[in-house]
Amino acid sequence: MDTRNARDGYVAGAMQAPTMQAVVFDEYGTADVLRLTNLPLPTPGPGEIRVRVRAAGVQPADCATRSGWFAQRGMAPFPRQLGNEFAGVVDAVGADVASPAVGDEVLGWTGANAYAEALVVPAAQVALKPPMMSWAVAGALSASGQTALTAVQALEIGAGDTVLVHGAAGGVGTIAVQLAKLRGARVIGTASVENHDYLRSLGVEPVSYGRGLAERVRLLAPQGVQVALDGSGRGALDASIELGIAPARIGTLVDFEHVQRLGVQAIRSQRSRERLQALVDLHDAGRLRVHVRDIYPLAYAAVAHRDVENGHGRGKVVLMVYNTFGHAL
Repeated sequence: MDTRNARDGYVAGAMQAPTMQAVVFDEYGTADVLRLTNLPLPTPGPGEIRVRVRAAGVQPADCATRSGWFAQRGMAPFPRQLGNEFAGVVDAVGADVASPAVGDEVLGWTGANAYAEALVVPAAQVALKPPMMSWAVAGALSASGQTALTAVQALEIGAGDTVLVHGAAGGVGTIAVQLAKLRGARVIGTASVENHDYLRSLGVEPVSYGRGLAERVRLLAPQGVQVALDGSGRGALDASIELGIAPARIGTLVDFEHVQRLGVQAIRSQRSRERLQALVDLHDAGRLRVHVRDIYPLAYAAVAHRDVENGHGRGKVVLMVYNTFGHAL
């Protein structure tokens, strides 16, 4: 049997609905609940495009969704998909789509369906991938990058600020520290000791997290810290308050439970094509690095989730997709 034809809907000479492979889960739980299955190949409607996915970033939010952290928000019925950022090749467009065109390489964001061979998104949710940007980097940039940019803008980070980034070596933290540096800020970043040299390579002054954090930061910045971004939780907000930072200039990406008590900002990603394009342009100009630490095939999504949940890795984890293009992507 020609497997390419089978995937496109022909089995033993009979027309069948085209399908794709995707990662789903049928119940909340550990990474073991993830499984690979066949789903109908989606068709783009007006204003939409279909992308054959080549890479999909894996985020802590994906792991939290799978484990049931957001169950109270009224998620869709099982089975459910995951994945909020992707890169791939446009292979179909709906009505009223002038750009991108079929064959264009793009990266973008979506709502929990990127762990798949294909997906449909509004055309406004992608940007063109530069030729020199790798597929892995393109798949890892869209969601984490826009979260970092949202945070830097919300906290009004600028020249003269000393900024403390909790979880600075992670996917969002890695980009946030670079954006803060580009705005002229001095950046101190918390991370495990094994990631300190990595942070130094980004121009960040590293400090170990945990008990005594505020004292260690004061030794580095006796003149004070003006801004803090929490990307790790684990008491980061209380440590930031202890340092005397104004609550309005403390933001958290993870610890929303204590936002009201402390009067700090709850920062949730604000995504737009303009934000994404700004990040793409910075990377293309060599001013923004996206570190991909591990790459797994789509079928190894559970292993990728365990990697992310380890909590001590630097940069991003990415799923690469083998699909009907016939390439290792």
